[in-house]
Amino acid sequence: MMLRRTCKETAAILIAREDRKLSLTDSVALRLHMTVCDNCTAFERQIVSMRQAFARWRKGDDDSMG
Repeated sequence: MMLRRTCKETAAILIAREDRKLSLTDSVALRLHMTVCDNCTAFERQIVSMRQAFARWRKGDDDSMG
């Protein structure tokens, strides 16, 4: 069981997490990578921001979008 992931692999896991529950191995690998990688942590924040913006857009909250 390899827990070390590249940034490319981590990005794929972050995106996959939007659609499915991660395996224990992927969850642990993700957590380990995120503790040492500022770039992937920033990417995760961007994904969360986009998800929140799309949720507001779907609800028709045009004021929050500018």
